[in-house]
Amino acid sequence: MLVAELVELIEQRYPTSWAESWDRVGLTLGEPSAEVTRVFLAVDCDPRTVEEAVSAGADLMFTHHPLLLRGVSSVAPTTYKGAIVHRMIKAGIALYTAHTNGDVAAPGVSDALAARLGLAGLRPLVPTAEDRGHGRVGELPSAMALSDLAALVSSAVGDVRVAGVPTDTVRTVAVSGGAGDAFLADAARAGVDAYLTADLRHHPAHEHLANGGPALLDVSHWASERPWLDDVAAFLRQEAGLQTIVSDVDTSPWTFTLEDRNQ
Repeated sequence: MLVAELVELIEQRYPTSWAESWDRVGLTLGEPSAEVTRVFLAVDCDPRTVEEAVSAGADLMFTHHPLLLRGVSSVAPTTYKGAIVHRMIKAGIALYTAHTNGDVAAPGVSDALAARLGLAGLRPLVPTAEDRGHGRVGELPSAMALSDLAALVSSAVGDVRVAGVPTDTVRTVAVSGGAGDAFLADAARAGVDAYLTADLRHHPAHEHLANGGPALLDVSHWASERPWLDDVAAFLRQEAGLQTIVSDVDTSPWTFTLEDRNQ
């Protein structure tokens, strides 16, 4: 398959027109006429994941976060992003990004996160069109205590912070991959028992809880979006017959907790 053909296939599933106006999605690097047999998927395009892609012999790297989201005046190899660009070009690796268009897709980022919890009867938390939208709302297979839900999230997604009463019963859950502050009010209006997302800030979370909002579960940004890559990889294998490798390198900036250090 050619890069151009793969781009067309991806954009049938995740049209670039679904992306937010500020976003930068689509083909970032690579010759459209180049051949692709192996795709490497990662949340972020950074030196570690690029080296993984090179070692894996990938022809194209698919990422969720754009490398060039904000404007740059130089891609000289002496700059952080420039060094990445030069490394990928020299290795013959194309770069493609699906970001907010992947967030609102159905299935998309939040569907994959919801699947990790076994949520059923999914609907968008913030609908945009048809069955698409930001976040998902669904039902757990059976009611459980908030503390048990936290344990499930910890094992299925990653380390989690929780705000709420441990013994409270949870059945309906909202999830949103990535930073979820913007949807706190939507989670409250949805009448869910708990809201799982990432990057929650002190003041918005405090006000949300003070106003009677649902319990909060906060995981890392990377952990909340990593599950989606497995879905994209499966799609590429099934629809294009491509080899796929999904990175498990945690690109969160935080590298350890005191609990980790003391073990």
